[in-house]
Amino acid sequence: MRTRRSRLARFSLIFGIVLVLLLLAGSYLLQPQRASALLLDRVGNTLGLRITASGAASYRLRGTPQLVLRDVVAHRPGDPTSVLRAERVFISVPWSTLRARGADLTVQRIELDAPVLDVPALQRWQATRPPSETRIPTLINGLRVVRGRIDHDDWRIDGIAVELPTLAPGKPVSARLQGRYVAPATTLPFDLDVALSKPANDAGLAAIGKATLEGDGWKLPAQIHLAGPLHLGDNEVSLLPATVGISARYLSKGSNLPFALGAAGPLHFDEGVWALDPAALVLHGHGVIPEATAKGALALGRRLVLRLHGDIAAWPNAWPVLPPPLSASRSPMKFSLDYVGKLDFSEAASLALRRDDTTFDARFELPRVLEWINADVAGSPLPPLQGHLQTPRLEIAGATLEGVEVELSDDAATPASAKP
Repeated sequence: MRTRRSRLARFSLIFGIVLVLLLLAGSYLLQPQRASALLLDRVGNTLGLRITASGAASYRLRGTPQLVLRDVVAHRPGDPTSVLRAERVFISVPWSTLRARGADLTVQRIELDAPVLDVPALQRWQATRPPSETRIPTLINGLRVVRGRIDHDDWRIDGIAVELPTLAPGKPVSARLQGRYVAPATTLPFDLDVALSKPANDAGLAAIGKATLEGDGWKLPAQIHLAGPLHLGDNEVSLLPATVGISARYLSKGSNLPFALGAAGPLHFDEGVWALDPAALVLHGHGVIPEATAKGALALGRRLVLRLHGDIAAWPNAWPVLPPPLSASRSPMKFSLDYVGKLDFSEAASLALRRDDTTFDARFELPRVLEWINADVAGSPLPPLQGHLQTPRLEIAGATLEGVEVELSDDAATPASAKP
């Protein structure tokens, strides 16, 4: 009996010590900062990232568990640039998801305040990851992002705001996206409503909203419609193919040019450049810009690239009247346009025109030509461009000239010479 009592006493003592240790450990781990550090350490080890949250943390276990982390930083060990950082991260996860230990990806809600994603660091991290199946989570009450930013070497998207009401595998998705694309000498604020047929690669995408392309002394506010199958590659985003509708207005000092543009073709976004190649275009100029159809290629990034050829249906009403017999012809005007330069078209562009037996080749800077067209006072009767006109017949001031060739100089201030 004495031996059994001694064993029971030792067992009680050991049990008491273990219980105290468990209580102390539980108290330690249940501190928000400690619990969040343990959680982030496990998540980071799974992803090959070091994730820290240096700000105040809090959590709630009753009802639907919630966790709030502040000053979160995620970076790949050895990489000087963090992949992601955020002022605040809020996540609410049902108990069923926690008990499933990764088998169930159902999340109640996610909120991100001021997240910053570095694209080059993300690409370096992705290159170290083994191939794996992409799993789409279920977001019951959706996702909210405010004051977000995406950084690249020579462009960024800031002021990002995202409202995603809900997300589920195989179900249609709708969201609102706001932000501002910024590249050297160019900004593009946007506000779009976006819909996906399902959250998967090659799903159908449709976007409608407003965007304003802005430069030094000019801007291009536009209403945009965009649709096509969305494809996400390793380093690019594509719509294969895309259909684009734009109703816009080019605004600069002395110029207000409304137009509508329809385009179709494969659309790619890679390294800060939007490219549509090959492209089919239809342009409606409302009597100010030529009515035209064209094929070719265009790209928009730090530079604007246009390689187009097609037909101009009619000479714009707002432009100077062509002399006869050019003005009497109803034949479409063939054209080709080449431009590589600033987005405001202020650098030299090459234009070739042909109607019937008349040809015209020119180099011009669009702002100077528009200034000449919109001039309130009489100036040079000839546009500020370099060009060569060749036509079999031309009528000027009641005189008929045959076998005409006209050379225009860049600073033409006097009537060009004509030779029969």
